[in-house]
Amino acid sequence: MRHYKIFLLLPLLFAACNTIDVFEKTTAIPHHEWSSNNKLNFNFTAKDSTAYYNIYFVIRHTESYHFNNIWINITSSAPGKKTETQRLNITLANVNGWLGSAMDDIIEQRILLFSQPIKLQTGDYHFSIQQIMREDPLLNVLNAGIRVEKVVQ
Repeated sequence: MRHYKIFLLLPLLFAACNTIDVFEKTTAIPHHEWSSNNKLNFNFTAKDSTAYYNIYFVIRHTESYHFNNIWINITSSAPGKKTETQRLNITLANVNGWLGSAMDDIIEQRILLFSQPIKLQTGDYHFSIQQIMREDPLLNVLNAGIRVEKVVQ
């Protein structure tokens, strides 16, 4: 009887989620030294043009990372649109410490790139991420990438 109740509760737990993972890919940084000429490339296909999406920059670094931020150029191309490049200064820490989640000395951070969910046209999207910090190569970065979530309304 107990097991039966658990199975009844499972659908309620899944229905309580407000996003659906659509795509997440990260690229390992060789020797944990991210060179500015090492652009990370990601391809994603949007299949639902009626949905809204959250897009995140994902980074994993060690506690030894030297800065409380990271400057990146993120280039994106969307179906039927010109390629656009944005220069972003992303805060990774404040006076209280790292903003991401930590496991031992590894910090993972998912930073929302747009303040509101956005609609995507159906088709193929391409993202390219380049670090543009003064330290080159940028030390203590394990991997970086893109995450796309569908917002459930």
